[in-house]
Amino acid sequence: MDADLDLLLISVYCTADDLLPERPANARRKLTDAEVVTLCVAQVLMGIPSDRRFLRAAKRQLGHLFHWLPTQDVLHKRRARLSETIEWLVGVFAERSPGHADDLLLLDSTPVECARSLETTRRSALAEICGYGYSRSHSRYFWGMRLHLACAPDGTPRAAALVAADRGEREVALRILPRVLRGGETIVCDKGYAGHDFASTLADLGATVIRPARRNEPDHGIHLAPIRQRIESVFHTCKDLLNLERHGARTPRNLFARIATRLLALAACISLNHELGRPSRAIVDYTA
Repeated sequence: MDADLDLLLISVYCTADDLLPERPANARRKLTDAEVVTLCVAQVLMGIPSDRRFLRAAKRQLGHLFHWLPTQDVLHKRRARLSETIEWLVGVFAERSPGHADDLLLLDSTPVECARSLETTRRSALAEICGYGYSRSHSRYFWGMRLHLACAPDGTPRAAALVAADRGEREVALRILPRVLRGGETIVCDKGYAGHDFASTLADLGATVIRPARRNEPDHGIHLAPIRQRIESVFHTCKDLLNLERHGARTPRNLFARIATRLLALAACISLNHELGRPSRAIVDYTA
């Protein structure tokens, strides 16, 4: 069986259609929730943030899968309303991957920039949820959000949160990790998560934190660069192939829905790759 976009979309649709409840009949609603979710995943993998341009391209490339395509405003509204459903489906696909039971977790965060001009930061509808943060990889400040992610070494997302860029990494991690910790996990993170309270809180939950030593600490003797490079590679996949930074959102609700859709696309690709016996993050074949 060849890995391609059609196969992935069929997998996403069949899963969503089986699990999502059937909504009451509506003469104006021509697409089911499962079809809308599948269209959103297709938009991510086709790399077209603009809804208008995506629907024009989908008419040519996906016409054999969808008998009817929504208008731009319908897609925009239905995606925003399904943000929690999309987030739930991320967990469904993650459970199907071997990484869901992995005792090793990689923890880090990455910037999700939302604007650059000062006027935009003042007038944007995202101003109520965004903040200024510092990007160490680019050595500059940015305005927007941060995606905090705990994933397995194969890239399977286990826990995620999209919060203002000025929120502390340890604060967010302590909010999302208890949801997925079962006891016995090893969490590999960077120096930004250093802190006795952070390590002791996770120790109470049965997890062990491993990170590089700070300059004023004795070297632990553990070379973590190869394993920490895994999560950097996962973020690169999200930014390069899934257009994490080119989300195109202008409202908070739509921003959360679009970022959740990217995580759903990642989880669905990894799950299907495991079924096909392919490398977990071999996603290029699914992009259009």
